[in-house]
Order: sequence, then structure tokens, then C-alpha cells
Amino acid sequence: MRQGNLTIIGARVWNGRGFDERDIDIVDGFVSEERAAGGPRETLDGSGTWAVPGLIDAHFHAYATSMDGFENERGPLSFAAINGARRLESALRRGFTTVRDVAGGDIGLARAIDRGLIPSPRYHFTGAALSQTGGHGDPRAAHIDVCFSHGHMCEVVDGVDALRVAVRERLRTGAHAIKIMTSGGVFSLSDPIRVPQYSAEEIRAVVEEATRRGSYVAAHAYSPEAVRHSIENGVRSIEHGNLIDLQTAELMATCGAFLVPTLAAYDAMDRRGAEIGLNATSLEKNSEVLSKGQEAVRLALAAGVRVGFGSDLMGDLEDDQLQGVRLQVSASGAAAALRSMTQVNAELIGDPALGHLRAGAYGDAVLLAADPLHEPAALWEADARAAVVQAGRRVA
Repeated sequence: MRQGNLTIIGARVWNGRGFDERDIDIVDGFVSEERAAGGPRETLDGSGTWAVPGLIDAHFHAYATSMDGFENERGPLSFAAINGARRLESALRRGFTTVRDVAGGDIGLARAIDRGLIPSPRYHFTGAALSQTGGHGDPRAAHIDVCFSHGHMCEVVDGVDALRVAVRERLRTGAHAIKIMTSGGVFSLSDPIRVPQYSAEEIRAVVEEATRRGSYVAAHAYSPEAVRHSIENGVRSIEHGNLIDLQTAELMATCGAFLVPTLAAYDAMDRRGAEIGLNATSLEKNSEVLSKGQEAVRLALAAGVRVGFGSDLMGDLEDDQLQGVRLQVSASGAAAALRSMTQVNAELIGDPALGHLRAGAYGDAVLLAADPLHEPAALWEADARAAVVQAGRRVA
């Protein structure tokens, strides 16, 4: 990723609670307290704009090329990578300067991004998510008799010893974290949404391996039973969590677990799923979790859970990413949603240079044409983006 020298002049800059008017000096890609002497330097007039840190999508899928599970898993990887590059560039232009890919991605895509071969957000990947046989990552319908062990986004792995090897292999090849499936899901065909998946021993084995390497485990989970099953066995990040109740939210807070809601996905599937070929089973499952997503965000915040932000959009639905911002603002308010997309997701990822615009931060910023605390639509309307800056270079 190329680093730039840039001064953003006269913007109102997000401080985590409100906005202060000041310049932002970016030197060699990082926010600095002092401007570099000499050398090429660009300026960007931020007068009349509100600068927020580059946004973070903590539940992104670069390789989710289709609404069909088997196509995502076993289609040509070359197509998935090229299409994934397009999805990443689109996210960057919307102001998401960092993404966490939880189910998919690999070291090849990460190397291409690091070398500047494609425009992309900063990229953190888990590799293929781990699923039990018949779990959320198993794309086979009950009546289909074919073999499936792994694909680009999910791998079926059963048993403690096999899971230990799978985790070690992901960490060997650059994974940021480990993703496991601990409940049924909308997109899979043969698993009830509420039923917990993996045994306690299996989850603990995954957590032990990840923790020993300084990493952590994110779990796909919807129901109170599945969420409790996950966090009581060491999972740090709950993805989705639509069906949680207050007691489960309070336990999440006690355990220090994060919630990453993905409100965009259910809204998009409800509005557009049928027309782009989403199967009837998934449409029916989606209806169960659709109305509960915003309520889960409110419960989690009330209990003191750290609530992040994710999108989880598959196939052609990926252009609804900013609608997820609108939905989260509706659930939590603009300030909390902005913190979710910056400070909270940065804490989840574990990079102190993310999520703020103080000295030492990455030079990633989105300049908005209106104050998002008074005009929240500035956070989700594409036309409200006056500029997107990454590593001290204007990218949109």
C-alpha cells in the first residue's frame, strides 16, 4: 500500500464524541503532530467538511461472488479473486478503508493488496470458516448426496484434533483470526438457526490454539443458546447475534465479548433476495432474524456490550453496504454507530493505529459534507462523501 504526505486543512475532526476544527497532517501514511519538512506534500481543503476516521467493516466477504453456496465454495478461485478485488475497491470508495474478512480470503489476496496491485481497504482475513458436518458452512441440502470438505469460504472439520490442525494451518498462512460456525444460518440449507453447533470441547480447542498465537475466535451465532455456548468456551466475537435476549447480552458484557451485527444482509435479502435467485429455504430463515437485528443492537448496548459493525453481503447485494450504516444508525443513533465503525471495530481487530485521527493513526479519513450528528444521512449517502483518504492519499 502506497504511503502519502497530505495535509487536510480546516476540517472539523471527529474526536470520539464530537468534532474539533483542526488540520490533519499525514506524514508517510500516518497522522503526525508535525508536518514533514521538505519533500512532496499535497493539501486537501477540508473547509466545510466533517472528517471521520476511515470506516471499518468487520464482517466482509471478498469471495462471496454468488447467492449460491456451492458456486461460492467451488467456483474458480481465479474468478473469486478478480471479483473480490472489485468488491474491495468498491468498499474502499464508499469510505471503508479497512475490512475484516470473516469466512474467506487468503494470503494470496492479502499479498496482492500489500503490494499495491489492487486498490483495497486494509485487509484482515480469517481464511475459510470452520463448520461441523451439516453446519452453517456445509452448503449441501439434505437430499444432495455429494462430497464436500472445503471451499473458498468454508471448510468442514469435525473433532478436536482435526480442528487444532486446521487452526494452525490458518495461522501459518497469515490469518488474522479464526472463524467458526456455532449455530445454523440463513444461507445454509439443512441446519436450524437456533441449534448450537460444535461441542464445547471442539470450541475450546479452537480458542486455545488461536489464543496461544495471540489471535482470537469469531463465531457465527444467532440464538441465546448458541451465543452462550460460544462465549462460555472462549469465543471473543459474536457475528450476527440477532436473537439474543437481555440475559445473554449481559453475559456477553461480563465475558468481554464483542457483537458484530450485520443488519444490511437481512434487509437486502428481504428486499432483493427473491429477484436475484435466493432459495426459498434461505428466504424463510431470513424472515425469522430480519426483525430482531436492530433490537439485538439495542439490547447489547444497554448491557454494556462493545458493538461493532459488519455488512455480510453476498453476491450482487454487496452494493447495499451503506444501507447497513443507515440501519445501524436507526438502531443506536449516529454517534454510537460511528463509534462502532471506528473505535469499537479497531479494538476488535486489535490495531491501535485504526479507528481514530490522533497522532500515530493511519492516515485514513472520510470527509463528509455534513455534520453526521445532526444530519445522520451523511454517514450513508454516497453523495455526502467529499473525499476518501487512505494512508495519506486521496482514493475517492
